[in-house]
Amino acid sequence: AALRAETARLGRNPLSPAPAVQWLDPETFRRTGALFPWKELRPDRSPILLCQALGPAAPCPICGVDCSTCSWSRRRGWERLRAIAWQAYAQGEYVGHARTAHVAEYRLRVDDQLDLVYRLTREETAQPYRLNVGDEVRVESFTDPALNRDLIIQPDGTITLRLLGQVHATGRTVAQLRDELEQRYLKYYKVPAITVTPLKVNTKLEDLRATVDRRQGLGGQTQLVRVTPEGTISLPAIGSVPAQGLTLGELQYELNERYRRQVEGIEVIPVLAQRAPRYVYVLGEVRNPGRFEMTGPTTALQALSMAGGWNVGAYLRHVVVFRRGDDWRLMATLLDLHGALYGKQPCPAGEIWLSDSDVILVPKNPVLVTDEFIELVFTRGIYGVFPATFAFNFAKLSTL
Repeated sequence: AALRAETARLGRNPLSPAPAVQWLDPETFRRTGALFPWKELRPDRSPILLCQALGPAAPCPICGVDCSTCSWSRRRGWERLRAIAWQAYAQGEYVGHARTAHVAEYRLRVDDQLDLVYRLTREETAQPYRLNVGDEVRVESFTDPALNRDLIIQPDGTITLRLLGQVHATGRTVAQLRDELEQRYLKYYKVPAITVTPLKVNTKLEDLRATVDRRQGLGGQTQLVRVTPEGTISLPAIGSVPAQGLTLGELQYELNERYRRQVEGIEVIPVLAQRAPRYVYVLGEVRNPGRFEMTGPTTALQALSMAGGWNVGAYLRHVVVFRRGDDWRLMATLLDLHGALYGKQPCPAGEIWLSDSDVILVPKNPVLVTDEFIELVFTRGIYGVFPATFAFNFAKLSTL
């Protein structure tokens, strides 16, 4: 009799295997998911089984509210419940989703740290190499071996030769220097037969390489710089370079163009080593007011969570956010977080993204403000100034 009663209640034999749960992909749920009125939702009527949260199949859609379907023209509550794709990774949800990038392109700002990697290109140049200060050449003559000598180009750009004295060498190619010496030695020899052999070249490049070389410390050829408050970085050979507001690609192009004017054969690759710290300031009716670092995208509710939550008496319907614009102008907006913090609004309009240096003020509600006014004016004010007078009058009246 008990078995027949249970069979009638369930509509099937309780001893037979339970029907398999039909899993649907998120796209099917978004396309065919019906709206479920909040008042009609009951555990025995809901098509979403509790056990599916730990089921082996994935994805595991559950009942919820997708804010992308909400209209900002009017508030939406839990009456918009429907089947949504909530657990695409099932037990792997803790790993996190590969969401879209934080920004389309990152632009440098003050206090960003850059690791500049210097690479020797070793590519063939289109123009002949021109001698620089510090280069070493060998001058030889098949006619008179006494003219043979190794010479280093002096800081004034000249080399000193027998019979000729000082000869300008910088800015000339090896062939041009050889022709110049050949022409001058015709005054002393019928056939000078001069040859010029470069022994050490690219001294500018080697000096720059020595400045940034950290290979002995296993650091490579790098230079660690920080964007200064004026928005620039300082580098060897090219000096101060504007960096604020540039992307890494734009900065790389700017640096390589500036270095190309000074020295050939070097490529600079900027790498963002550390971002400048971003802070949000929370004060007012919170448990732990102060400054908090934002290490990723941060919302208003997350900032309140970092501040330890709100105090009793906080005016959550009137939360103020102060912000500085790109030109440092002051802006402000009002947030209503009461419905979200009390679980009444699944898609609160006040859940906004915060920017660097935002100030969140959680004020006191009118009741608390009135209570403090009464305490300040009457308890600490009038009564604090005339406590004896009131006591005397009361004692006198009490004797009548």
